[in-house]
Amino acid sequence: MIEFQAVTKKYDDGTVAVDNLSLTIDAGRITVFVGPSGCGKTTSLRMINRMIDATSGTILLDGKDIRAQHPAELRRGIGYVIQHAGLFPHRTVLDNVATVPVLTGASKAVARKRAADLLERVGLPAELGKRYPAQLSGGQQQRVGVARALAADPPVLLMDEPFSAVDPIVRDGLQDELLRLQSDLGKTIVFVTHDIDEAIKLGDKVAVLRVGGRLAQYATPAELLAKPVDDFVASFVGRDRGYRALGFLSAQGVPIGPVATVALGAEVGQARAELDNGWAVVVDEAGRPLGWVSDQSLSIVEERVGRSDLVSGGSLFDVESGSLRTALDAALSSPAALGIAVDAAGAVVGGVVADTVLKALADARRTGEVPT
Repeated sequence: MIEFQAVTKKYDDGTVAVDNLSLTIDAGRITVFVGPSGCGKTTSLRMINRMIDATSGTILLDGKDIRAQHPAELRRGIGYVIQHAGLFPHRTVLDNVATVPVLTGASKAVARKRAADLLERVGLPAELGKRYPAQLSGGQQQRVGVARALAADPPVLLMDEPFSAVDPIVRDGLQDELLRLQSDLGKTIVFVTHDIDEAIKLGDKVAVLRVGGRLAQYATPAELLAKPVDDFVASFVGRDRGYRALGFLSAQGVPIGPVATVALGAEVGQARAELDNGWAVVVDEAGRPLGWVSDQSLSIVEERVGRSDLVSGGSLFDVESGSLRTALDAALSSPAALGIAVDAAGAVVGGVVADTVLKALADARRTGEVPT
């Protein structure tokens, strides 16, 4: 557990970066600091490992004042991940990750074994360990940065906008990977971002900071979306906060209807016979959706349905873990106005339409689970 008790950081020129910050960061959870530029989120993060010292106030780590420890000793128990990974360019990926175990006394062989295990854990193939950072993509470098931060098995992990320098698709994958790792490791993670969507996706709790380093609201993502404390928070969270809040409402019970399916490679005549309201989902041998075909798209298919003949299918809705947001998005993004529902293995189990999701939303509104 990390506690900020009336913490202030004021620089010599009079600039106040953090102003009287008090909050408690729960152990084993992800806490996100979010806010506009100049709100003190990175300063707050760096005060935890004493890269920056507070001007006044107290920061406690597991009940102990961090000022009672030498900064180098304190940092041995705190992993740190930054925006551009900060890897050593002249060392291989494996040796980058092995650096911390070696510094803490492990033999080179033991450290490299630990590094190889961590690369696998963050989703990187073993052969990448022999490469140098410049030979990796941005997303791969960030994974290496996370692996290195975990190398000493620290109980606390600080992450300063670690995914902001990669493209949106890679960023989404890195966020999912972090959540998967956290479910296995249960670290105390403090994460800084300026992106409210990232904060809501990752955070068990979110601290919204104002310019000048003042805490505006500290709450769970669901509470933040449903009940912003003032106009600043409501504006920062966004006008579509009601839609975002659907991500915290389970879609269990949303009716799943039938959906027409066609096997990849089916003859045109057979595919036409399977159409329902002019559309059908094309599936692979495992029943996983590949895209759609329609009456119109089949008119230019010569013999059999191939991948190049498919119409993009929109997003998918997982019936086991999906939310009302993913169900509605699947329905709205589908060219057939019928969202594809899949099971845990990714196989098609049916379809969902927007009307049924909106009915479930109306039920949720009546119980006060989403903002009106």
